[in-house]
Amino acid sequence: MLPLLLASTSRYRRELLERLGLPLDTARPEVDESPAPGEAPRALAVRLARAKAEAVAARHPGRWVIGSDQVADLNGSPLGKPGDVAGAHAQLAAMSGQTVAFHTAICLVRDRQVLEACDLTEVRFRPLATDEIARYVAAEQPLDCAGSFKCEGLGITLFEAIDNRDPTALVGLPLIALSGLLRQAGYTLP
Repeated sequence: MLPLLLASTSRYRRELLERLGLPLDTARPEVDESPAPGEAPRALAVRLARAKAEAVAARHPGRWVIGSDQVADLNGSPLGKPGDVAGAHAQLAAMSGQTVAFHTAICLVRDRQVLEACDLTEVRFRPLATDEIARYVAAEQPLDCAGSFKCEGLGITLFEAIDNRDPTALVGLPLIALSGLLRQAGYTLP
């Protein structure tokens, strides 16, 4: 089988995927990540994961391509990557004391074959003071992360609880669901 192709340049996703021990390459998907008007956070995550996988698969016929996307859901409103320090402060202030759902979608595509899954993780943020948010953002610079935190780093200190079935989902690639999709696609995993 040809190596898997990860439709992402995220080092976090690549590091997670490398845990499976399968040969892989990466490619930039070049997809507009803007939400459609009124699009629900889960639907946005699923649509973007598929769009990323299909965009790369179109350039690499015959290869299995993995697309993934994560969208934070604060009371039905999607929160993407903050992009700058002010955006990170605003997101974390809005999430302070709230429970936020994180939808992490994956899509495995080869030519016209499509396999999909979406994981749900709920994170309960503790009440955050403005100076705590400022210290956290300065220390981690989470500007490329949905929801403005890195749970694999200091972001874990912002939470009261995490409820999920797959601890890798919150980092950006749900390996439990992905392993199931890969087995359906014919890959042999332990």
